[in-house]
Amino acid sequence: MSGFASTHDLAEKKISFEELGPGLYGYTAEGDPNSGVVIGSSSVLVVDAQATPQMAEDVIARIRAITDKPIRHVVLSHYHAVRVLGASAYQGAEIIASDVTNRLIEERGAADMASEIGRFPRLFRGQASIPGLTHPSLVFHDRMTLKLGKRVVEIIHIGRSHTAGDTIVWLPEERVLFAGDTVEFGATPYCGDAHFTDWPATLDKIRALGAERLVPGRGRSLIGRDEVAEGIAGTASFTADLFAIVKAGVAKKQPLHEIYAEAMAVMRPKYGHWVIFDHCMPFDVSRAHDEACGIDWPRIWTAERDLEMWRALEAGAGKS
Repeated sequence: MSGFASTHDLAEKKISFEELGPGLYGYTAEGDPNSGVVIGSSSVLVVDAQATPQMAEDVIARIRAITDKPIRHVVLSHYHAVRVLGASAYQGAEIIASDVTNRLIEERGAADMASEIGRFPRLFRGQASIPGLTHPSLVFHDRMTLKLGKRVVEIIHIGRSHTAGDTIVWLPEERVLFAGDTVEFGATPYCGDAHFTDWPATLDKIRALGAERLVPGRGRSLIGRDEVAEGIAGTASFTADLFAIVKAGVAKKQPLHEIYAEAMAVMRPKYGHWVIFDHCMPFDVSRAHDEACGIDWPRIWTAERDLEMWRALEAGAGKS
């Protein structure tokens, strides 16, 4: 290893802006973080703000190509910097987040911002345009309903999975779901702040909704019940397989670098072709190790902790 895999990921991704139904769009980018767009009778709601105001401007430009209605709401699916730091581009919009996401922003938002920019600089184009942390202007506890004219939008804190504050946006009449990073498709789940034990139950709740179209956190929009089921099943299988390997290693009292090497060897044949596999795995194994050792609330990632973990895994790789 010679530094984070993501620092060498410099290729720009092709952006797709796909209509999922009348006035409903998925903004996807070949495995980079997605956004969603819901156009109501008199206003627009955006799901996830992108990483910088400069990057958010591309989402806004695509909205403006189809409607001049004001963007009144931005929903944050969780607290990670790549999702939230572009919020200031949506001037005048109400920024909505779950109370747990708000807590996580307050507790670790600044550390996460520094950590993520260091890990994956390409995802923060125009970072000089970031005015600082994004703080929600409206915080909800469990769920809330917005009516955009006749269009009903359910905003649900669905349960712990990718983070403790994971929020989905569900349109029950259209059966369209914006899932955030609770579900990925063709992209490796980042689990550095995850709750592996709770993730299966969260996915069960998502399955029960019966979505017919789904925008995952990363990967292309999923069209039809079969593709939606495939996306959910893939995420469930990756997280379950990884956690089982790590729990077994902890039970055998293996050191972290040995568990990581085993996880890479076992997981790569099945999942190694997924986007950001090499980037995510060190963080995924580290968090799974903590949870298997009884650490329920994820430890805060800092730029210093990132490098400490990477050096430890590098040292272990040199011994094997």
